[in-house]
Amino acid sequence: MSEGKRYQLGTIGALSLSVVSSVSIVICNKALISTLGFTFATTLTSWHLLVTFCSLHIALWMKWFEHKPFDPRAVMGFGILNGTSIGLLNLSLGFNSVGFYQMTKLAIIPCTVLLETLFFRKLFSRNVQISLTVLLMGVGIATVTDLQLNVLGSVLSLLAVITTCVAQIMTNTIQKKFKVSSTQLLYQSCPYQAITLFVTGPFVDGLLTNQNVFAFNYTPQVLAFIVLSCLISVSVNFSTFLVIGKTSPVTYQVLGHLKTCLVLAFGYVLLRDPFSWRNILGILIAIVGMVLYSYCCNLESQQKASAEAAQISQAKETESDPLLSVENGGGILAEGGVASAPGWNSNKDLHA
Repeated sequence: MSEGKRYQLGTIGALSLSVVSSVSIVICNKALISTLGFTFATTLTSWHLLVTFCSLHIALWMKWFEHKPFDPRAVMGFGILNGTSIGLLNLSLGFNSVGFYQMTKLAIIPCTVLLETLFFRKLFSRNVQISLTVLLMGVGIATVTDLQLNVLGSVLSLLAVITTCVAQIMTNTIQKKFKVSSTQLLYQSCPYQAITLFVTGPFVDGLLTNQNVFAFNYTPQVLAFIVLSCLISVSVNFSTFLVIGKTSPVTYQVLGHLKTCLVLAFGYVLLRDPFSWRNILGILIAIVGMVLYSYCCNLESQQKASAEAAQISQAKETESDPLLSVENGGGILAEGGVASAPGWNSNKDLHA
C-alpha cells in the first residue's frame, strides 16, 4: 500500500474515531448532567484530562509510543491556553442564552480562517469559502433559537472564540514544527490542561451553578457515569489532537458541526427530544455544506499532489537529459571536461 493511501486511511480512521467518541461522550454527559443532576462540567473536564494523562502514561510504560520532549515553554503555554479556552467556553454557555452560545461556536470557523490568513498566509479558495458558508448557515438554522445579548456574556464569548482558535491552530503548528505526534503532544500538555481546570473548575462551576462540587451526593450511578465519561474522554482527546494534526483546525471545526447534527438526530431518535422542520432543514443544509467542503478539499489536494508530482518528474528529466540543460542555458561538457556555452539551435527555431 502506498504512503498516500495509508495517510488517507489514517485520516479517515481519525475522523471516524472522533465522531463516534464525541457523540458517545455527549450522550453520556447529557445523562449525567440532565438526568442525574451532576452539572459541574469544568471540573468533570479536568478529571477527563487527568484520566487521559494516566492512560497515556500506561501506554508509554508499555512502549506503545515514544516520549519526545521538546520546548517546555511551548508545552506549558499551549496546555494552559487549551485549559483556559475550555473554561471560557463553559462560562460563555453559563452567561449567555443557548442560541448565543451556538453563535459563538459558529464564529470559531470564520475566526480560524481569518487568523490563518493573516498570520500564516494560508489561502482558502472561493469554493471552500462558499462551502463553509453553506455549512454555517445550516448549523445556524438547526441550532440557533434565541439571541439574548449581555455585555459580560459577549466578552466571555469573544475570549472563548479567540483562545479556542489559537489553541487549535497551535495544536496543528506545534506538531509540524517540532515533528511530534498527536500522542506525544497530548501526553506532555495534558498535565498543564488538567491542573488549569482542576484549580479553576470548582470556582467556575460554583459561579455557574451555585453549588459545591465537593458537597455533591455521589451515588453509585453517578460514579458509574463519571467513570464511563472519563474513559470515553481518552478517545475524544486523542482523536482531537490526531484530527487537527492530520488535517487542519478548520476541518476539525467542520467535523465538530457534523457531530452537532448527529447529536441532534440521536437526541430525537433515542431520547425523544423535541424536533422541528427547522432542525431537519438546517441539518440537511449543513450536510450539503460538509459534502461540498469535503469535495473541494479533496479536489485541491489531488491538484496539489499532481502539481508536485509533475515538478518532481520535470526535475528528474532535467537531471537525466543533458540536452535539456543546453536548451535551458546550462551548457554542456566539451571534450576535456571544459564547459562550453550553449549554442544556437537554428533547427529548433525552424521547427517551432
